Amino acid sequence: MRILFLGDVVGRTGRDAVVERLPGLREALRVDFVAVNGENASHGFGLAPDMAEALFGAGADVITLGNHAWDRKEIIPYIAHEPRLIRPLNFPPGTPGAGAAVVTIRDGRKVLVTQLMGRLFMEPLDDPFRGLEELLLRNRLGGNVQALVVDFHGEATSEKMAFSHAFDGRVTAVVGTHTHVPTADYQVLPGGTGYVSDLGMCGDYDSVIGMVKETSVTRFVRKMPGDRLAPAEGPATVCGVLVETDERGLTVSVEPLRVGGRLSQAMPG
Repeated sequence: MRILFLGDVVGRTGRDAVVERLPGLREALRVDFVAVNGENASHGFGLAPDMAEALFGAGADVITLGNHAWDRKEIIPYIAHEPRLIRPLNFPPGTPGAGAAVVTIRDGRKVLVTQLMGRLFMEPLDDPFRGLEELLLRNRLGGNVQALVVDFHGEATSEKMAFSHAFDGRVTAVVGTHTHVPTADYQVLPGGTGYVSDLGMCGDYDSVIGMVKETSVTRFVRKMPGDRLAPAEGPATVCGVLVETDERGLTVSVEPLRVGGRLSQAMPG
């Protein structure tokens, strides 16, 4: 199975780039399944229903969120009725929406995508390690699902790495999101789980993690509130990874994708 996972979509330029390029990428890379992190798609903060529909229409099978899940309030009734849109699994019980989705692809195989949010330098949510353990009690790779991909949304690379090693061999891949900077540590762990600390963002890299650089610099220099942060709107780089699996659902290869914009280009073979 060939799984494409795209990093945090930031603002209009990121949305437009993904919507424009994703159909061609699905075809060129012979992708079976696509997941996209969309939590920053709406002006850098949250996701609106019409934006989710545009990403689904372009070819996303699942959209994940993160710490900005509820910044657009209209997403709350939408997520309650759209199982392909998921928020972090380790939000407290009773939170709207679901933290995992199972999608059946064209050939009948099933893909489970879940998202866990880290706790280092983040909100004090429920334990993500225990959260995935509980999910795995009900879902088994090679059993009821043929691929199981985890979006780990967190600040600390140490927490992301520890999490991936804790579940090595039990999930297809653990891909990091949230920091908006693509890392070069894509690899297959000893047990067969694919890993990368951060997918990077789909947005304008002539920026500070996707936001207008002048405003961000002023906040750091003056240590005073200034203009509201807004997404940079230059040419976007679409960033992510292509994961290829074997018949067991474990990872054979992880390759980076960087297309368009300022960053060095990388297209999976």
